[in-house]
Amino acid sequence: MLGMTRRDFVPTLAGLGALSAAAPAPAAPLKGRIKQGATRGCFGKGMSLEDMCKNAAQLGLKGIDLVGPEAFPTLKKYGLLPTMVPGGMSLAGGCNRKEDHAQLLPKMSEAINLAAQAGAPNVIALSGNRRGMSDQEGADNVAAFLNQVKKQAEDKGVTICLELLNSKVNHPDYMCDHTSWGVEVCKRVSSPRVKLLYDIYHMQIMEGDIIRTIRASIQWIGHFHTAGNPGRHEPDETQELNYRPIMQAILDLNYTGYVVHEYSPVRDALPSLEQALRLCDV
Repeated sequence: MLGMTRRDFVPTLAGLGALSAAAPAPAAPLKGRIKQGATRGCFGKGMSLEDMCKNAAQLGLKGIDLVGPEAFPTLKKYGLLPTMVPGGMSLAGGCNRKEDHAQLLPKMSEAINLAAQAGAPNVIALSGNRRGMSDQEGADNVAAFLNQVKKQAEDKGVTICLELLNSKVNHPDYMCDHTSWGVEVCKRVSSPRVKLLYDIYHMQIMEGDIIRTIRASIQWIGHFHTAGNPGRHEPDETQELNYRPIMQAILDLNYTGYVVHEYSPVRDALPSLEQALRLCDV
């Protein structure tokens, strides 16, 4: 079994209560030019996997991020994809230390195989924390790790996505905290199946200048996450990020991957999620 804990606020799917909630019926079908998904946290607390998938399909989502193989059959039942499969890494203990590669390589290999079998497009990778390591050494080590698994990813048609996270608010000391660092790693690996998970919320905190950065880096971006800032809540009018022009810029770049919502709702979860979907449906 792959390690399923990546963020403290993303609960394990197994053992959730049987609380059922009905999704609001969409007023009109989504345009669907941006392929949207969500993480477990967007559905609030206490919803069963079955109800989550039923509501996701009714709302027009294409998939769910960061669920493991025990959830794949239920997603398939409702026509959903596991759009980002866990790669067996933790936030602090990613692949930036060579001494950890021996234990992480089999986990990543297993994740790639499971993703391919399920038709999942992506597997997540994490840099890990600096813990006193220089960014140069960390880039060397992460590139070395990814170079060892890129051939399998290429053969299986699965993209490994190295996630960009902020080290200012949510994940102190995390190494892959600037787009330029992540792009440099991807350039060293030089594989169409090794890209970045560009989390718009995290990069707003670290860099800002979101649209310009996406335009300059799109060839290295394989996946997007969204949330409002500040607070990592719904991406709505109370937040500083303006998602409609961001989504339009992504669409104009002929991006064909997924945009996945990853936030903690502060209002009713399902109406909030529908609002987020419509906001990003350009």
